[in-house]
Amino acid sequence: MIIYNTTFQVETADAQNFVVFLHEVYVPKAIESGELTKPRLTRILSHKDDASECFSLQFEMESSAILHKWHTQVGAKLNEELLKTFKDKVVGFPTLMEEVF
Repeated sequence: MIIYNTTFQVETADAQNFVVFLHEVYVPKAIESGELTKPRLTRILSHKDDASECFSLQFEMESSAILHKWHTQVGAKLNEELLKTFKDKVVGFPTLMEEVF
């Protein structure tokens, strides 16, 4: 099992709108194809400051090949939509992980 994690740092003033956007727009579109499953959004508590909040958005998929296909067909467009909506108020970086046990 492969886990695709994106860690986002969001300006505090935009954090609530960001969570709503992920819940109502990003995640439904991301899982629509059925290639990504089990979405999970968590707040990262260990890197909190007054200016920003951090979140981890995770999905599961069977292989990195499936993730690559999804990213070229869906993910790149979703990232563009996210950047268009929040501009420089959100920074994200992806991590690809493999479940060990």
